Amino acid sequence: MLLPPSRRALLTGAAAFLAAPALAPSAIAQAGWPDRPIRWIVNFPPGGAADTLSRILAAHIGNRLGQPVVVENRPGAGGALGADILAKAPGDRHVVMMSSAASHGIGPVLYRNTPYDALRDFTHIRLVGTFPSVLAVNLDFPARNLAEFVALAKARPGQVTYGSGGNGTLNHLIGQVLAREAGIELTHVPYRGSAAALTDTISGQIPAIMESLPIALPHLRGGRLRPLATSEATRPASLADVPTFIEAGLPGVTATNWFGFSAPAGVPAEIVARWNSEIGAALTDPGVIERFAAIGVVPGTMGPAEYTALIRGELDRWREVIRLGNIVVD
Repeated sequence: MLLPPSRRALLTGAAAFLAAPALAPSAIAQAGWPDRPIRWIVNFPPGGAADTLSRILAAHIGNRLGQPVVVENRPGAGGALGADILAKAPGDRHVVMMSSAASHGIGPVLYRNTPYDALRDFTHIRLVGTFPSVLAVNLDFPARNLAEFVALAKARPGQVTYGSGGNGTLNHLIGQVLAREAGIELTHVPYRGSAAALTDTISGQIPAIMESLPIALPHLRGGRLRPLATSEATRPASLADVPTFIEAGLPGVTATNWFGFSAPAGVPAEIVARWNSEIGAALTDPGVIERFAAIGVVPGTMGPAEYTALIRGELDRWREVIRLGNIVVD
């Protein structure tokens, strides 16, 4: 059984942050940075988890940097289109992105022609946050729990569909792992972002969705969807009455969504240190913590070395999942 990075590994790294060297004013002056607005790439559509987290942090950091931080949505190809903007801008000190499991942990080992190297072409600076995914169904679908969902899927091979925000996303692959572990055949329906997938699930166009908790949570709280299971090893505080896949009898279905903060390769060390400090400070701000908690996100604590190691481990993990499942995405 393939195990994801442990929750402890994802949420530790504070010591590295505390030990990071402070950036002296003279170093900033020498760097002449920032001397124009910061371009913050979100490689997913507006309204998704990456977009929400980016806008929370950008608003918090902009005043401290003395320049606007402009969030720019550049979705497509499972996050690869936005990531490629950074990969093609080595040394650019004024463009950053919200990196993710999709763009940096899965896409490079799922797609044959990913136009960048997830490690070599980036400077990975900070783990921003983690959260589970949730399998949910519309209210007319007869399954009341995961066991009933699996039974229905076994009785109707290939006829039970589930939506996600796109091919190559973590939610797509969690559904494939679920199918393999449960011995069922599910049909994946990819959408261009979460909003359309949620709309079609709620309206009954498709029966189920695998969705990131921050995006699904309002619909679960509003009673528009029925949650069946969550993907981490422990239940999230915001959905404490819903079992994990492990508790429901499928220990192989475990995965954590993660988002982080990355810059292009070749960014000067003093700017990396400044970003690490600023993002780290934002993630310990009570207001930011409260806003993260409201959408089911746990702030990250990993600095550059730990976050880079996380990405390397995720590439190895999902490469093996894709190989074992013979998963191919055009």
